[in-house]
Amino acid sequence: MTKFLFVYHGGSMPQSEEEGAKVMKAWTDWFAGLGAAVVDGGAPVGKSQTISPGGSVANDGGANPASGYSVIDAKDPADAARIAKGCPILDAGGSIEVAPIIQM
Repeated sequence: MTKFLFVYHGGSMPQSEEEGAKVMKAWTDWFAGLGAAVVDGGAPVGKSQTISPGGSVANDGGANPASGYSVIDAKDPADAARIAKGCPILDAGGSIEVAPIIQM
């Protein structure tokens, strides 16, 4: 198995407590269905900073700001993509960047 970094981008915020509970249940159910493949369920993240060569800092989150991450075990890139297709962020209008974690 290879570890894959799932970087979540975008997605809408729940508009009510009821909707928030429904979204949280979707995430909990998705992770439960993945079982031991979930290495690190991750967390939402705040607005990022971009540090450029020369040291300038942009506090705007970048062109496609991350909204969260997870680390998932998968057989190969196709398996990781299959797993990502079930992620609840897609139902909220977000996207997922999937990258293999290279062991050093």
